[in-house]
Amino acid sequence: MRMKTARHTRIGTVLGEVTLVADGGGLAGLYFPGHRPLPDASAFGERVDAGADGVLARAGAELEEYLAGRRRSFGVPLSTRGDAFSERVWALLAEIPYGRTIGYGALAERLGDRRAARRVGRAVGRNPLCVFLPCHRVVGADGSLTGYAGGLERKRWLLELEEPAEAAASRLF
Repeated sequence: MRMKTARHTRIGTVLGEVTLVADGGGLAGLYFPGHRPLPDASAFGERVDAGADGVLARAGAELEEYLAGRRRSFGVPLSTRGDAFSERVWALLAEIPYGRTIGYGALAERLGDRRAARRVGRAVGRNPLCVFLPCHRVVGADGSLTGYAGGLERKRWLLELEEPAEAAASRLF
């Protein structure tokens, strides 16, 4: 029998308070207020002080650096528990470069089946580690902002944070 090691903490960020969940030696979740879908709180384990937990402390520090524009990738170990298809999709999310976006169809194509775009969308929508597995970098085929578990305003903010300076300078808004 596997010992349950889930625990969580809450930290304040420029995007609001987030809940970070760790399981064993890895980060298992990042959830915003109003996050959809939000797992049952019992899956988060006991609440702990972020500074007293190595995984949660590292995740919080890396998230803070990222949101301040001082970090482009994460090193904290991750712990996902999805079905085989979701795990493949989430692995592809980790490969999307900072400051770049990709469509659901293009992700499906990378998996070998362009027709699986809707299925990819469902897996992206269930990503438990938004930001750390950058699902905010997935957009509609026409470049439009589509659903984001933390809300479209947060998705827009994250994409603007990562936007190359030359692209930002050419925007009219």
